[in-house]
Parts: sequence; C-alpha cells; structure tokens
Amino acid sequence: MEINEFNEIKAKTLRKNLEAVVFDMDGLIFNTEWIIKYSWDIVGKEMGFENFGDNIFNTLGMNHNQRKEYFREKYGEEFEFDKFTERYREVSSLYMEKNGIPIKKGLKNILEYLKNNKIKMAVATSSSRAFAMDKIKKVGIEKYFDIIICGDMVTKSKPDPQIYIKACDELKVNYNNCIAFEDSPKGIIAADLAGMNPIMIPDLIKNAPSEVEEILLAKFESLDEAIDFIENKII
Repeated sequence: MEINEFNEIKAKTLRKNLEAVVFDMDGLIFNTEWIIKYSWDIVGKEMGFENFGDNIFNTLGMNHNQRKEYFREKYGEEFEFDKFTERYREVSSLYMEKNGIPIKKGLKNILEYLKNNKIKMAVATSSSRAFAMDKIKKVGIEKYFDIIICGDMVTKSKPDPQIYIKACDELKVNYNNCIAFEDSPKGIIAADLAGMNPIMIPDLIKNAPSEVEEILLAKFESLDEAIDFIENKII
C-alpha cells in the first residue's frame, strides 16, 4: 500500500489531545543505521565473515545483551562479541568524527514545532546512555527533550513496552495521548503495547510486516511530513 493511501485510511482512527512525542534514536533522530551496517561489514570482514552488516536487519531495536545473544546463537558461543562491539564502535566513531553525525531530514523542524506548541518530548533508545548522550550532545539537541530513557535504564528491551511506559510515566502523561516515532518493527510493537500511537518513519526497513503496519497511526517518508499531520489532524 502506498504511504499516502495508508495515511488516508488510518487518519479516521486518530486519538486527540496530544500531550507528548517520544522519539527512537538511531535511524529516527540520527541517520546512522547505515553507518552501523557499514562498520559491521568492515569489522565482520576482519573477523572472517562476508556481508556481516546484513545482521542489522535482524537486530534493529535490540539492546546490547539481546544483540550479544543473537550473535552467539548465530555464530557460536566462541564469537567475541565484546571485541566486535568495541571495534565496530571505533570504526563508526572514526567515520562520524571525519564526516559529522548525520541527522534525519526534518528533525530540527519538528523539534522546534513541538517546542513552540508546548508538546513534551522524550527519547527512548535501546542504546546505552553514554553512547546516546554523546551523540545527542554533539549535535546540540539535548535542550529539546524533557527526558532521555536509554537501554541501560530498563531491564527489558523492545518489543517489550517497558522503555515507552517509563518514558510516559516520567513525562507524567497519558499513554494514549502520546505519539512514538519509530523506524523498526520492534519499536512499533513496543509503543503500541504501551498504549501509544506509533508513527513509522522508515529507514533501513522500508515496510514493516502487515500485522505491524496495521497498528500504526501513520507512516511518513520524513519527519517534515509528520509536522503537517500533527498540525492538521491532531493539534
């Protein structure tokens, strides 16, 4: 189904009274998932694996421990996950130091729009707090967020709703009156289970499984398009 057709159908089921917007991070705030895939390919080749970056399609939304379990199940208990993680972060950090941290199209616009309309904002990412805050501070957007919830601040990871429930609870808002921006199926499921309204902005995964797309409030190519949707349909 085309995105415009999808949104025309889903717009009929909108919930009103928007109180807050919660953002995923990699692939949603930052255009970095492809950099991670690139670094996995490089480090995987160093470790003797071809096309290692393709694993990212199976691990989007996972926290550190989930990824560790995934790789050891696939490549064996002898897989040196910690060594791999340290090395790929080194490769990706070097790339971003040289080229900058890319942000997603429309990010600054929607952050300003929500701020001007006094809508609370949060980040809910599976990344560690040290890793997340480093990138958020480097691009100067921490001032927009009331809270930032990271993977090492919860005990369960997406698609479990814990991180979104924690974000809404700390914002002191009603789950039903919140939007969650996500790029991965696991994140969409987590937001829906928390009682939120998930909106998909596709990144590496262009289309979620049909049963996941059914629970979306809307789906857009960019965050800029989401501004028009919020302006015309919610606020």
